[in-house]
Amino acid sequence: MSMQEQAYLTTEEAAGYLRLGERKLYELVASGGVPCTKVSGKWLFPRAALDRWLEAGLARPDGLRLAEPPPIIGGSQDSLLEVAVRDSHCGLALLAEGSQAGLDRLVRGEVSIAAIHLHATPDDDGANPAAVRAEPGLHDAVVIGFARREQGLLVAPGNPLGLSGLVSAVERRARFARRQKGAGAQLLLESLIAREGVPAPSLTLAEGICATGQDLALAIRTGRADCGIASRAIAGAFGLEFLPLVWEHVDLAMRRRSYFEPATQRLLAWMRGPAMAARARELGGYDLSQSGAVRLNR
Repeated sequence: MSMQEQAYLTTEEAAGYLRLGERKLYELVASGGVPCTKVSGKWLFPRAALDRWLEAGLARPDGLRLAEPPPIIGGSQDSLLEVAVRDSHCGLALLAEGSQAGLDRLVRGEVSIAAIHLHATPDDDGANPAAVRAEPGLHDAVVIGFARREQGLLVAPGNPLGLSGLVSAVERRARFARRQKGAGAQLLLESLIAREGVPAPSLTLAEGICATGQDLALAIRTGRADCGIASRAIAGAFGLEFLPLVWEHVDLAMRRRSYFEPATQRLLAWMRGPAMAARARELGGYDLSQSGAVRLNR
């Protein structure tokens, strides 16, 4: 396998790839200036992240502007965000593929904003800013709080299996609906299962992958799955029982120049108005105390 095909490079390979001496590369590692990870005492360098790091540092001639990203909010699906985009008449489109997919598209310039709810550990308030800060290609990013929302275990009406939480769902072999890899709800499920000390292979999984929270709720409603992780608002919209688990941040990550675009400003203005609070109350399971706050400014 050639170096161009390798996902992770050793220190020697990374130094050659970057045309640097190994001593200089170690200096960058020590200062946190280059993307890398340590496995069993050895440094590894993700080649894709190195490419983005190089791209972010390109010198650009005067008059050469960066291509404007399309007016799209990628990333996580959220019921209140859908209302906000529609009722604010901001002109932004929505592309719900999961938090990590949205963040990846933001790095590549394929969306203007990424809606994210990432999880390093349960109830980790700093997970979203930390994920953006770790992206070398987002050196000019800001993270704006959209809302905190309640996430829980969705089950069929009447809770026919008598589930009380994740552990009982595993013990009773309830079929878990799955989200795609990198979706915030899937990351949350994995984190909560790890915290409870439940081996991941012991989960009984329903067939198929649910692209959004609505898809997951529909799988439970139609009997294809017994339970799954989603928001209280989704549970209410589909008439499902909701077993609360955690509150989490849904944030809007964007490049600094996108923050000042008219479409973004129209959305943020609507978020500051009374309509946002009214719709949040109708949907249920939202806390707007940090809505609009700057959570990270790189």
